[in-house]
Amino acid sequence: MTQEEFEHIAPTLRELMLSVGRSFFGNDDDAEDVAQEGLVALLRFVDKMESGVRHDALAIRVAKHCCMDIVRKRKSSLLVSNKMNKETTLPDWDVGASPHEVLEAKELHEAVSKAVQHLKPSERRLFEMRQIEGLELDDIVKLTNIAKPSIKSIVSAARKKVFEEIKKLRT
Repeated sequence: MTQEEFEHIAPTLRELMLSVGRSFFGNDDDAEDVAQEGLVALLRFVDKMESGVRHDALAIRVAKHCCMDIVRKRKSSLLVSNKMNKETTLPDWDVGASPHEVLEAKELHEAVSKAVQHLKPSERRLFEMRQIEGLELDDIVKLTNIAKPSIKSIVSAARKKVFEEIKKLRT
């Protein structure tokens, strides 16, 4: 696919990504971040995308991954903040944020924490290693002696469960 072809379908893909972001986070600001990050991710692989094929499913999948990346970044920031100062309850990324944004961030953090608790212990362990701690697959293989394809499959299934659980909790 050429960049010109991508630019032609980008508005449609953006709307899909916005929809996923709104569904996940419940607000337009985060949905915009999801759409922007998702389109940038797709643009990196535009030369590998087929022309004349609908890319809706790919856009939705990329958007879901972006949602989880945003949550992981925020949670990682919270963990770093809490390790540095045990009394800190607010993550450092909400410094200067409005009270509404801080409340939304707290609610999202709680929703993710609750959703992760619904995972089986083995799923939770791998999910946290990959999504929250940000470990590479090769590092997880070394730590767990689980085959890379199995880790990918388990983390993917766990990510889907967390996404679905958050959707339930936020409605």
